[in-house]
Amino acid sequence: MLPLLISSQIREADAYTIEHEPISSIDLMERASKAFVDWFVNHFPDKFQSISVYCGTGNNGGDGLAIARMLKDHSYQKVDVKIARFSSRSSDDFNINLQRLSSSGISFFEIKPGEYLPEENSNVIIDALLGTGLNKPLEGDFKRLVNYLNSLQKTVVGVDVPTGLFSEGVTDPESSVLKCDLVITFQQPKINFLLPESGPYIDCWEAVNIGLNEQFIRSLDSPYQLIEEKDIRKRLKPRHRFSNKGTYGHSLIIAGADETMGAALLSASACAYAGSGLTTACIPRSGLIALNSYHPEVMGIVRNKDEEPEIEWEKFSTIAIGPGIGKDKDTLSLLVKLLQTYQKPIIMDADALNLLSVHFGLWRYVPKGSIITPHMKEFDRLFGEHTSWWQRLQTGIDMAQEHGIYIVLKNDYTITITPQGKLFFNSTSNAAMASGGMGDVLTGVIAALLAQNYSSEDACIIGNYVHGKAGDELALPNRMHVVLPGRLITQLPVTIAKLMA
Repeated sequence: MLPLLISSQIREADAYTIEHEPISSIDLMERASKAFVDWFVNHFPDKFQSISVYCGTGNNGGDGLAIARMLKDHSYQKVDVKIARFSSRSSDDFNINLQRLSSSGISFFEIKPGEYLPEENSNVIIDALLGTGLNKPLEGDFKRLVNYLNSLQKTVVGVDVPTGLFSEGVTDPESSVLKCDLVITFQQPKINFLLPESGPYIDCWEAVNIGLNEQFIRSLDSPYQLIEEKDIRKRLKPRHRFSNKGTYGHSLIIAGADETMGAALLSASACAYAGSGLTTACIPRSGLIALNSYHPEVMGIVRNKDEEPEIEWEKFSTIAIGPGIGKDKDTLSLLVKLLQTYQKPIIMDADALNLLSVHFGLWRYVPKGSIITPHMKEFDRLFGEHTSWWQRLQTGIDMAQEHGIYIVLKNDYTITITPQGKLFFNSTSNAAMASGGMGDVLTGVIAALLAQNYSSEDACIIGNYVHGKAGDELALPNRMHVVLPGRLITQLPVTIAKLMA
């Protein structure tokens, strides 16, 4: 796991590295700037394009000055620097790098408070105005400058953090933020990069290693963690000789209605392909032919209207309920029966969550260690309206602890929130997977892992990663614009096998 640090912890890691490597702060700045430039020159190879580096007077501005100097050393012909001198204060490392810049022969222009903003003709803007030093929304001259730069519609590359964006905490959609085509960030992504509010401001980001002390970073008590492939490889369990279908559990998927059988088929199929030894789908009678045709390996339990299906609850290793099931009285009755009868962790998705949001008293029956998999709207229906994703994270921590459950909060970087107050951000998936039915597939994958005796935490973390990785393996090498859930399902065992190789 890669601990994701808040701004104060990043400063602690800087200070620890400076003290214990040992290295001076200006040399650490030089190392960070070199890491930025090494990545930049490989992706912006035209050395005759014009580049303007906008610098504040703090350490982010010091990075910008060093970057400008290094770009000239790499034979970039048209580099100029503009310094936003909106304060009388400047950091020591900024002052050192300004002196070095002057000695290099690169011209720079100072923008003073209230002055007319200079015409900008460069093709590329490098943003080194504020970085992580922001503690309130932009106002005054910085806001005016950012709004001006946004109006130019240039290619913008951010140094560490876009000016105006907080590294963590609530992002105000009305605030001024410099929109970046690319952010080259130091050591690790900032937490807000992984939340949807950063979408309008960051097209893509790349984290470059600047040599902060990794042991110290991992020792910091951060609840925010980014899942890496090596974590999944360690957690996956190989299959052994002399095992059989009973070894890998029996999953029950309660899903589907007359008009929404697709959700049941996708969820049950994903469960089988993700390794559940036996999979049974509890579906309406109208869907039985479709189930037998689509996936004959999956067994069926029929639900008749106004009749409670006969289910031997305890014979199942795990149970998932919700995809496409509807919200009528029969479904509510079945959900109540499940919660009052079954004692092992269950997975609740879609309509099961919508029922839970209306019948909040059912929470007292939810088994400890159960998993819910809401998207944003479902989450808000369950726990109240939120104005930001950061608020959802804090609510998720409280609710996971209160109910003893795991919350899989779905977005580009799907987040697993644990009863212990940890938040695990998934690092796989892509926009080609934005297709109806993907959530049903994820429910099936998590159910399969629970059936195979993975813990609830591992089932969530592995399930999210494998689900996204299968989509990546289909979309990225093949340049697929859309990956349909049915195709992703058949990729699941291939992806798992690669991770276990």
